[in-house]
Amino acid sequence: MIVNPKDRINGEITVPGDKSISHRAVMLGSIAEGITEVTGFLMGADCLSTIECFRTLGIPIEVNDKKVTIHGKGLLGLAAPAKTLDVGNSGTTIRLMSGILSAQSFSSDLTGDASIQKRPMLRIVAPLREMGAKIDGKEGGKYCPLHIEGQPLKGIHYNLPVASAQVKSAMLFASLYAEGETIIIEPAPSRNHTEIMVNFFGGKIVHKDNVIISSPVKKLTGQYIEVPGDISSAAYFIAAALILPNSELLIKNVGVNPTRDGIITVFKQMGADIELLNQRTQCGEPVADILVRSSDLHGTEIGGSLIPKLIDEIPVIAAAACYAQGITIIKDAQELKVKESNRIQTMVSELKKMGASITETDDGMIIEGSHSLRGSEVESYHDHRVAMSLAIAALRAKGETRIHNSDCVNISFPDFFSYLEKL
Repeated sequence: MIVNPKDRINGEITVPGDKSISHRAVMLGSIAEGITEVTGFLMGADCLSTIECFRTLGIPIEVNDKKVTIHGKGLLGLAAPAKTLDVGNSGTTIRLMSGILSAQSFSSDLTGDASIQKRPMLRIVAPLREMGAKIDGKEGGKYCPLHIEGQPLKGIHYNLPVASAQVKSAMLFASLYAEGETIIIEPAPSRNHTEIMVNFFGGKIVHKDNVIISSPVKKLTGQYIEVPGDISSAAYFIAAALILPNSELLIKNVGVNPTRDGIITVFKQMGADIELLNQRTQCGEPVADILVRSSDLHGTEIGGSLIPKLIDEIPVIAAAACYAQGITIIKDAQELKVKESNRIQTMVSELKKMGASITETDDGMIIEGSHSLRGSEVESYHDHRVAMSLAIAALRAKGETRIHNSDCVNISFPDFFSYLEKL
């Protein structure tokens, strides 16, 4: 994809549905009783992988435009798959499904693309094994392909070594079937879409401070789910409007869950002009319209408990920080090393090609802002968030930027470049 510099970004948009919520709606709808209708569903490759996996498990699922209808068969209504479940590029799919599949009465095999086969699985395998799950995989379960033999599970008391919504959610899905309570303590709050949606379907999860207590359930009931826009997708346009002069942008119907709104907190720390309008609650999730105006940003320090709230947005924060006055320090973000790519390494490498003054550290990066970037040939490393972040950096660079392997944006935002062009 070729991206040329722009003078400003103006207009009003809605961004595609929240990826995390779309995944969970299919999973819970499949193990609930009755029909679940999902509107605003993200038709990205990752979420479509989740649909295909549950179809393979015997769940009828209809897809019509952005509406998905799931004919749930109850907690134990899944059927033994006739083939290996292929999650594509979706870490959310393989990790969360493992919790559900661990409690079934059949065996299943899960795999994914080359990227997924390099991503760490022991972080979910270890606690699920403590709950009684029988899971094996490459190098003893460190990597997929995974083989899961369904077993009776028991509730456990577990301290999460790192704040991870995927690990927590795998355990919470398993806890629906387990004997006794499951108590999870997280070191910092991570996104809580699973807790909200399980309770919306009739589950029993209590969340107080960093302690989550989940009780088993006899049944879940199908629901109507309206998926808000994904704040991770909105983040690229928020950044674009902030760094381009004379810009004003309204992004409507965006999920602003407090476990996900770190991007707004950080940009405000950097001097951003951002307003939340029309705040409301939708299917248990906080939603708002986001108004953004171009701003003179300044450097900041990002770390600690903020990191889990903006882990997916760090690449675009790095891109915006190149145009801020002063130094931005990102730390405590080791988790970026085990995403679709090593996002610390890839963002530093590619922004340097564009002339950024940026240094890689063990757990993040240091960016000296206010340097002019130049158009360049850059590589996405088949990582959707890297590709989109580099496109935002390119909007204010001098000259043309060519992003190689940019079609990876289909994973979470298939129309990303069309949106950019329209604005």
